[in-house]
Amino acid sequence: MGFSTDAIHAGQQPDPTTGAVITPVYLTSTYAQEGIGKHKGYEYGRTQNLTRAALEDNIAALEKGKYGIAFSSGLAATQALLSLAKAGDHIIVSNNVYGGTYRLFEMIYRDYGLDFSWIDTNNPEIVKSSIQKNTKIIFFETPTNPMMNLTDIKQLTDLAKENNL
Repeated sequence: MGFSTDAIHAGQQPDPTTGAVITPVYLTSTYAQEGIGKHKGYEYGRTQNLTRAALEDNIAALEKGKYGIAFSSGLAATQALLSLAKAGDHIIVSNNVYGGTYRLFEMIYRDYGLDFSWIDTNNPEIVKSSIQKNTKIIFFETPTNPMMNLTDIKQLTDLAKENNL
């Protein structure tokens, strides 16, 4: 299948009860369970639901990945990423990010011993020269907020892979 077909159909299965071919939006907050801790893959809408599972499967298929993960916000995704870092790790960060992202890095995670270099991630030479032995992540947002700068995702991904980041 091509990208267009995958974008429409990947991660979706016809509903076994109704035969619906498009995943509905599930608004439930909780699911019936067989007993305490005995659920059918879904317990609460905030932890997982069928709509989000279909989105994650679709993203994984489009990205040719094994898994996809959807978050409720960009800061939730950023928090999850930063939780993988440990004291002493260095992170290269775009110098043009959402203010909440900046505060999360500087007011929370710096206290956990993470080191940040705030640079222009639109310039791959600057990114390359900023990589240190303890660099673990290159973090950027594209388009940026508020300046709407665009970063070449493939270029930085290739650079990260070349440096085992």
